[in-house]
Amino acid sequence: MTVVASRLSQLLQSNFPMAHIRPFRAFRYDPGQVALAEVVTQPYDKITPEMQARYYRSSPYNLVRIILGLRQETDDDRQNVYSRAAYDFRDWRQKGLLRQDAGPSIYVHSQTFRLPGSSKELERRGFIALGHLEDYSAGVVFRHEQTLSKPKAERLNLLRATRAHFGQLFMLYEDGGEIESMLAPKANPDIDITDEYGVMHRLWRIGDRTVIEAVQAAMKDKKLIIADGHHRYETALAYRDERRQANGGASQDDAPFEFVMMTFVNMNSSALCILPTHRVVHSLPSFSAESFRQAAHSFFDVDEAEASINASGASAILREAGRAGTTILAITADRAFLLHHPIPNAAPEVFAGMSLRQQALDVVQLHKCLLEKVLRLSEESIRNQQNLSYVRDAAEALSIVRSGRANIAFLINPCRMAQVSNVAFAGEVMPQKSTDFYPKLLSGLTIYALE
Repeated sequence: MTVVASRLSQLLQSNFPMAHIRPFRAFRYDPGQVALAEVVTQPYDKITPEMQARYYRSSPYNLVRIILGLRQETDDDRQNVYSRAAYDFRDWRQKGLLRQDAGPSIYVHSQTFRLPGSSKELERRGFIALGHLEDYSAGVVFRHEQTLSKPKAERLNLLRATRAHFGQLFMLYEDGGEIESMLAPKANPDIDITDEYGVMHRLWRIGDRTVIEAVQAAMKDKKLIIADGHHRYETALAYRDERRQANGGASQDDAPFEFVMMTFVNMNSSALCILPTHRVVHSLPSFSAESFRQAAHSFFDVDEAEASINASGASAILREAGRAGTTILAITADRAFLLHHPIPNAAPEVFAGMSLRQQALDVVQLHKCLLEKVLRLSEESIRNQQNLSYVRDAAEALSIVRSGRANIAFLINPCRMAQVSNVAFAGEVMPQKSTDFYPKLLSGLTIYALE
């Protein structure tokens, strides 16, 4: 055993909280039998019905058939989307469409992309490995967003049926770039494909034990933040607890269900990008732009903006005004308002139980003051998206409201990485859809089978 491996073993046996990662033998599509670009997908929760249909058409072996299968009228407790997913996963392995790598490995994943509306090319690198599942109370893995029960129930049913993880948990760690240097590729990639958004994905398999041990040692003192995949992480925790209970209730640190597949990205990377997610409110029983302006004035300074402002102009105003603090653009069919400089102590009860870190977030100001107090949307209706839609593209949000399909659109600046880490490490959370890390990690590049 090497000195690094010996030290790692000692740490694993202590009570010192640490990130425990390990290599695994991933299942991967055989490029000799399928065209990889036709079988991988965006994360399940980013797949619209239109995308689902397109994935179905692209290949009979597209992963969407497993992670987000089509429901049928004849579905029952025995035959359903989950049983079909389990059958397909088993069948594709038996046919050799999915092949397991010969030895335990970690996988370097590179994404080369341009931000929407930008011509500048960026490259973000991370690595895929198994991460030990930790309860949040252990102080190793931190969340930054709340979760909903329905998506977790669906993912848990899929995990029970297939006993495999198909999508990536997007995890953030922090260092000065040492781990990325250890994993600098020295050969041609094993996978090189471009997705439907023009993002180039390259993957290298690293089986060198010395390199793997060095990465394990370097990760031992890292704290991890879930960037994307909160529902899937908590689903994996629930499944782990089920399997523990079935085996007497004790922790089994080497059992496959004690781990989940993760992609680790350095939060200090210059190519780590967070996009804003705008809010569009629709189907209100009554709405008046002037009544909104007057009510909003109780919480913010409100300036009238150019009613015909376009998406690029809105982004420029938000970016410039946002340098001074919270800034929100509210757009109706025929008016536009710039809301800025929240009024201190306007309604202290609005932020009851929330820290100053949380209150400083634009998205919290938007939810608590404007959605809940001014528009009187309940927290439950917001969670259920009864009158609320989330839109990444500012131009799309403007089009929706100006066409009369919505009452009002709220455009915001993106959260900063420092805000995300400060909230997460404090054990606090943001509203749903507070962050949009771009680009997304594809599902199907590697698959982790528990058995």
